[in-house]
Amino acid sequence: MSILEPFRYQYMQLALAGGLVVGAVAPLIGVFLVHKRLSLMGDGIGHLAFAGVALGIVLNVYPVWTALAVAAAGAVGTELLRSRARTSGDLALAIFFYGGLAAGVVLAGLRGALNAGILAYLFGSILTMQPRDLWAIGAIGLVIVAAVAVFGRAMFATLVDEESARVAGIPVEGLNLLLSALTAVTIVASMRVVGVLLVAALMVLPVATSRLLARSFRGTLLGASAVGVASVVVGLVASSAWGLASGGTIVLVAGLAFAVVAVVAGRRRRPRPRDGAIP
Repeated sequence: MSILEPFRYQYMQLALAGGLVVGAVAPLIGVFLVHKRLSLMGDGIGHLAFAGVALGIVLNVYPVWTALAVAAAGAVGTELLRSRARTSGDLALAIFFYGGLAAGVVLAGLRGALNAGILAYLFGSILTMQPRDLWAIGAIGLVIVAAVAVFGRAMFATLVDEESARVAGIPVEGLNLLLSALTAVTIVASMRVVGVLLVAALMVLPVATSRLLARSFRGTLLGASAVGVASVVVGLVASSAWGLASGGTIVLVAGLAFAVVAVVAGRRRRPRPRDGAIP
């Protein structure tokens, strides 16, 4: 059977479309997080999104919107706590990390929420994606791309040197809050594809791969997005062919891509021994 055979079905077409959007936009935000040394922020905000999903199921509201509200509020709160209360970034993230996880567990126990589909958001359920999920992911994806296109240069300036950016009149605090909010938005868009437990990996692994190859920040952005898209396509095909969990397979493909590129790049940079020298 051709590897493209499953894509004749609507559920696979929806999965592919949603996966392509997430694979393209998640690494765009991941690039900024990696350069700011906040690679684990996606994991922490993901637990807040978990609490939002549980809240939506309990209230009988579409979980994507409640997850978006809770995750965005938590992301902004983390940044405010870090910048204004002089709390270190990892401590501020831990406070919201554990608070969101605890709230999610409590809410998930109400009205049998665990049996109502919350696991699909925890571990991802891309093959059960509905048209409304795709519309929501598409809208969120457009917001992310538009934000990076408009504010990308200013955000890059804050990565290079925050003090110089302030002197130049760039609103550093506002851009940091924007990045936090975009991180939350990205996680909510991705949780149906790979789940909140793995979403941080899809934001970081393509970036790590692209950094080994790219020679500029723009190249890192484009390369990370390309690796994310390729990981989704290959992961979907592999999971369909071998009956594997789609979300986990996508992340494993992204991790394998990094391992291969790291080995190849390491060999190219290794100096050749001189004639007569011991290799």
